[in-house]
Amino acid sequence: MRHHGPGSARALVAELRRVRPDIVLIEGPPEADALVGLAGEPDMEPPVALLAHVPSEPSRAGFWPFAAFSPEWQAMRYALAAGVPVRFCDLPAAYSLAPSSRDAAGRDASKGPDAAQPPSASRDLDAAREPEGSRDHEVAEDGVEDFGPAGRDPIGRLAEAAGYDDAERWWEDVVEHRGDAPFEVIAEAMAAVREGYVPDEREARREAYMRKVVRGAFKDGYRRVAVVCGAWHVPALREIGPAAPDERLLRGLPRVKVEMTWVPWTYGRLASWSGYGAGVRSPGWYDHLFACPERPIERWMARAAAVLREEDLPVSSAHVIEGVRLAEGLAAIRGRPLAGLSEVTEAVRSVLCEGADLPVELIQRRMVVGERLGHVPDGTPMVPLQRDLRERMTRLRLRAEALERDLDLDLRKPLDLDRSRLLHRLGLLGVAWGVPREARGKGTFRESWRLEWRPEFDIELIEAGGYGTTVPAAASARVREFAARDRPLAELTDAAERCLLADLPDALTSVLSAVSARAALDSDVTHLMAALPSLVRAERYGDVRGTSAEGLSAIAESLLARIRAGLPAAVTGLDDDSARELLRHVDAVHTAVGLREDRRDGWLAVLSGIAARDDLHGLIGGRLTRILLDAGTVPAEEVSRRMSRAMSAGTPPARAAAWVEGFLAGSGLLLVHDSTLFTLVDTWLTTLTPEAFIDVLPLLRRTFGAFPVPERRTIATRVTTTHTARAATPEADARRAAPAVRTVLQILGAGGPSMSTRRN
Repeated sequence: MRHHGPGSARALVAELRRVRPDIVLIEGPPEADALVGLAGEPDMEPPVALLAHVPSEPSRAGFWPFAAFSPEWQAMRYALAAGVPVRFCDLPAAYSLAPSSRDAAGRDASKGPDAAQPPSASRDLDAAREPEGSRDHEVAEDGVEDFGPAGRDPIGRLAEAAGYDDAERWWEDVVEHRGDAPFEVIAEAMAAVREGYVPDEREARREAYMRKVVRGAFKDGYRRVAVVCGAWHVPALREIGPAAPDERLLRGLPRVKVEMTWVPWTYGRLASWSGYGAGVRSPGWYDHLFACPERPIERWMARAAAVLREEDLPVSSAHVIEGVRLAEGLAAIRGRPLAGLSEVTEAVRSVLCEGADLPVELIQRRMVVGERLGHVPDGTPMVPLQRDLRERMTRLRLRAEALERDLDLDLRKPLDLDRSRLLHRLGLLGVAWGVPREARGKGTFRESWRLEWRPEFDIELIEAGGYGTTVPAAASARVREFAARDRPLAELTDAAERCLLADLPDALTSVLSAVSARAALDSDVTHLMAALPSLVRAERYGDVRGTSAEGLSAIAESLLARIRAGLPAAVTGLDDDSARELLRHVDAVHTAVGLREDRRDGWLAVLSGIAARDDLHGLIGGRLTRILLDAGTVPAEEVSRRMSRAMSAGTPPARAAAWVEGFLAGSGLLLVHDSTLFTLVDTWLTTLTPEAFIDVLPLLRRTFGAFPVPERRTIATRVTTTHTARAATPEADARRAAPAVRTVLQILGAGGPSMSTRRN
C-alpha cells in the first residue's frame, strides 16, 4: 500500500477483515511495540507521530508520523479492536539513529532532509526568538518512504506506461479513488519495476530485518501473518528465504540506546512542502476523502463555501452547485473516475472565488493542507519537564494549536501574568512556542504574543529536561549555565531583562554577577551602550510585574557614567557605516535614559558638548542637534544657525546631506511646522549644481523615504505650494517703479537716489 493514502487505508481495513490475520506486522521501529496500545485510547487523536530519541543526545531523534488516513494507523486500530497482536517490523531505531551507521550508509533521501549538527546546551538564549525553520535538529522523519529509494520513481514509470504525465494523478485514479486497492496487482507491478534492481546497504538491511520479524512471527506459532508496508518492499518480502544471509547482513551493526513515545503532529508538517519526504501535498484533502467516502465533492464545496463566508465573502448555494458541476465536468473530460484535487481547486477558483487568488490560498491553507494538531493521552510516556509543561498549560488555560494565533495579555491580571512568565521561561529554554510582538494599545502592562505549536518542541523539551524537572527550575539552570560562560555584555544584560520577565530571581543573581564582572573589564563604549538599554528597561519591571529589580540600578549607573566619559572620544574619525552604527546605540541609550529623569541632565550635557564640535561626521552632528532640540536644550535659533552652517556653500554636498539625514531621522514634521528650517533645506537643494544634486540624491531619498506616508505627502504639498507661489510672482519692473519709490521716499522725508539710479 501507500503511506498516507485514504483509499489504501479503506481497502486495507476491508482486506484485514476478510483475511482475519493472527498477527499484524507494520513497517515501523520495533521499540514502539509497547506503545501500540495507546493508539486505541479515546484521547489519542491523529495526526500523531512516534518519536525515538537518544537519551544521551536528545536532539538525535526520528519521527514516524501517522494520520487518520494512514494505512498503518488503521491497521493498528483494527488490530486493537479485534484483539490481534501488533508488532513493528522495520529496522530498529537503535540502529538507524546510531551515528556511524547513518554516516556510513548515508541518509535515504526519502526520509526527510539532513539537519544541522545538534545544538549544544550552551547555545545562545535568543535562539528561541529565531523564526520557524531556522533551528534544525538531527531529526529524521523516518521509516515511511512511499516508493523506492532516492533517484527511482517506480510510480512515475508505471504512470508513464499508462499514458499519464502526472504520477500522483495516476495513483489516485487507479487506487485512492477506487476504495478497493488491488494489492496483488500492485505487488506484480512493483516486482516488474524492481527487476534487476540492487538495493543499497541501508535498504537491504531494512528489508533483511523485515524478513527476520516475519520469520519470528511464524516461529511464534502465527499462521496468517499480515505485513503492512510500502509497496516498494513487497517483492523483497514475498519470498522469505533462509535466515543466514539476513543475519550476516545485520551482524555487527552499531546501535545506541533509544527511548520512544507518542507526540502530537500537524498536517502542516505532514505536507510534502515541509521537507518530509513521505508526506502528502494535501493532507486536509486526503483526510476529507477518508472521512467522507459518500459525496465527497459536494461536501468539500460546502465546506469551502463556509470558509469563505467566515471571511465575509459572498458565496451562495448556487455557487456550490455550479462548482460541483464544473469539477465533475472537468473530471469527465479528463477521463478520471472521480474529480481530484486539481479539478476541485479549479472549480473553487472559477466559481466560488470568481478567479481571485487570495481566497484560493485561504482554502489551500485551511482545507487542503489543514490546520490540525493531534493529541496524545495523559498516559503517554513523557519526560518530567514535558508533563510539568502540560499541567501548567492546563492550569493557565493555554492550548497547543497548529494554527498561528495572537494572544494579548494584561499583566495586571494574575492569570495573564502567569501566562507571560511561562512563555518567557519557555523562550529561555529554547522552546519558541510564543514569539513576542508589538503590543496592541499603550501601557507597560500590555504584552502580545504570537503562538504556534510545532512538533519539534517535544524534542527541545526532552533536550532541556536535563536542566530540571519543572519549567522554572530548568529555565533557571540553563540561564545560570549561560551566564557562567564568557558572553558579550549585551547578551548578559539581555538575559537579565528576560530573567525579570520570566520571574527567575535565582538566575537573575547569577546573571547580575556576570554583568558586573564583564562590565568592569569591557572598555569598548559601543559594548557598554548596547548593554545599557535592556538593563534600564529591566529596572521598570518591578512596578508592573511585582518582581524585584534590586541591584540593577547600581550597575546601570556605573555603565552610564562610563558611557558619558567615553562617548566624546568614540565619535571621532568615523566613516559612514561606523557613524550609522554608533547613532543606533546613541538613540537606544537616549531612549533608555529618558525612563529615569534623574539621569537625563548629565546625559544631555555630554551630548551638548559633542554637538558643538566641528569635527563630527554629518550624521552625528545632525542627529545630536535634533535630540537636543527635542529635549529643549538648544533653542530653535541656534538650530537654524547650525543647519545654515552645515549647508553653507563651503560644505561638501555629501556631508550636508548626511547632516540633514541625521537631523530628520525618524520624522519630517519639523519641515512641516518650522518655516525657517524648511526654507534652509529648500534653499540648499535649489542652489545645488546638477552634478552635486545627483551625488546627494540617494542620501536624500533614503532620508525622506523613511518618513511616514502622510508626512511625505504634507512636505510635498508644501514644496509644491511654495514654488508655485514663487513662479506666479512677477519680477518688479525697476523703471516703472522708480516714480513710486521717489514719491514714497519724499513722503517719508528719506530722499535718496532712485531705483534706476542705484541700478545703474
